[in-house]
Amino acid sequence: MVSVPGLSLGEGPELREQSAADLRFWRMESAPKLWLVTNTASGSYSADAVDALAATIRDAGFELDRSVCFPDADDLPEIAELDEADVGIVAVFTGDGTINAVITRLSGWCGKILVLPGGTMNLLSHRLHGEREAGEIVKRVAAGDAYIVRPPLVRSQHGDALAGFSAGPAAAWYNVREAMREADIQQMLDEAGEALRETIQAPMVRLYQPCAGDPEGYPLIEVVPVQQGLRVVAYNARSLGDYVLQGWAMLRRRFREGPHEVIGHFDRLVLEDDAGQPLNLSIDGEPCAGSPREELTLARAEVDLLATA
Repeated sequence: MVSVPGLSLGEGPELREQSAADLRFWRMESAPKLWLVTNTASGSYSADAVDALAATIRDAGFELDRSVCFPDADDLPEIAELDEADVGIVAVFTGDGTINAVITRLSGWCGKILVLPGGTMNLLSHRLHGEREAGEIVKRVAAGDAYIVRPPLVRSQHGDALAGFSAGPAAAWYNVREAMREADIQQMLDEAGEALRETIQAPMVRLYQPCAGDPEGYPLIEVVPVQQGLRVVAYNARSLGDYVLQGWAMLRRRFREGPHEVIGHFDRLVLEDDAGQPLNLSIDGEPCAGSPREELTLARAEVDLLATA
């Protein structure tokens, strides 16, 4: 049996260990036409990095047909225009939020998506490629040292999360991260104060179904799609110092640097606000307003991704 951590290689909601016959290896038989998607607001964006990546793509044998700068100059590509241009690969050199938007928009497409680490934490890229840099990933794909996968995801009424789904009052810290990314110091200070207040004073989020974890709830519950199912990690700060440290960890997308516990792995779960208020949510790092009760299920991406891990 072949097991690829964090990746789904088969059908059905279980997303468990699959046989070697389910692996679909990638081979570049000719120079496929490729579009590159970038985002100037992504955490590690620089014009020099994009230029260097474009040169690597061409040197590796791909036909770089178009560069899409989202959202400054271009919209994200649609399936119809990719098919019309005979594009075989869309490479996405952005953070997890934009990667999510591309994968969602291209669900059902017959081409391949190549996720590259162009954000701050690059959680999905790490699952697909390990710690490799973007240029190395491109070279490995060109050399045929890659395979095709459809990774697991968290499905919610607000959209799918491939990197992670967070819920609870502490999710307000993601608004602070947005202000940091935009270099708005005053907004960052205002949002940080509000996030700390909400984390300390707002009702907690708890695991309603199945009944597990602390019945009094937590400031934050993170749900991560992995091979074993929806991994539920609860942040359980109990002091003001814990709250501040955890907020700083969240700004850097390093959730597990704070006090936490792994509750378990599930195919379906329901999260609930302790006071029946709408939950603060984050889907792949992007803030979202939720409902008092959120149902999450394990699913898989509906488009092929290239992996080199």
